[in-house]
Amino acid sequence: MAYRLFEGKQHASSYWKHRISPSDELIRQVLDFLEKRKGHPFQLAVDVGCGSGQGTVLLAKHFASVVGTDVSPAQCVAEELPLADSSVDLITAMSAFHWFDRPRFLHEAHRVLKPNGCLALLNYTINMELSYPDCCSHTLNQVCKEFYAALEPYRSPHLGTSSMELYREAYESIPYPDKDCYMGLVETFSSYQALLREDPQKATTLSQDICQRLMSVMRVTSVETEVVVAVKYYYLLACKPQEA
Repeated sequence: MAYRLFEGKQHASSYWKHRISPSDELIRQVLDFLEKRKGHPFQLAVDVGCGSGQGTVLLAKHFASVVGTDVSPAQCVAEELPLADSSVDLITAMSAFHWFDRPRFLHEAHRVLKPNGCLALLNYTINMELSYPDCCSHTLNQVCKEFYAALEPYRSPHLGTSSMELYREAYESIPYPDKDCYMGLVETFSSYQALLREDPQKATTLSQDICQRLMSVMRVTSVETEVVVAVKYYYLLACKPQEA
């Protein structure tokens, strides 16, 4: 197995608090997979578990219509999509698939995908690499490793011992003959959100401490300072057969 490395910029004060946006290059790899299997036109894409819609927006310029769904009182759940059978060109789940009822979601994805439509499950590893001009990258990343270690007790039991195994299992269970899978060691920042719910003060203190230590290493004073984050993505791509 392997992973793909993409770079982006995040504020030093908050890169661990939110989902990392997939890069244009990663989206291009997904679209290339779709184009080779189905071809144009790209009519409808559905981004399931879209959160704030960071990835949904990246898809919008490539499709006639894009729908983003997330779990909320006003929206649907991933396993019950309000879409007609065989109506969708591309379904994506960006840093979300591991939270779904996975067998039910895969069955639902099969129902709504067009023949030759594609499914893309994307996620990233916690093993990111930070860099800043004239700064020791080893020291910078050592601070991050200590932060990750502090969050380990708050890892969700739903994810098991390794999120990677959930994607491996999905790859094996999808019956489509045409599929690709690139993976590396996997964790996610959901542990920070769990700590924030359980002990907001502790989460805030930990966040502020890590932020100050990063700023000290970089020799800057503004929390808005941008640091380069090299993100290691992995993904599973699958194409629904024409005869399905």
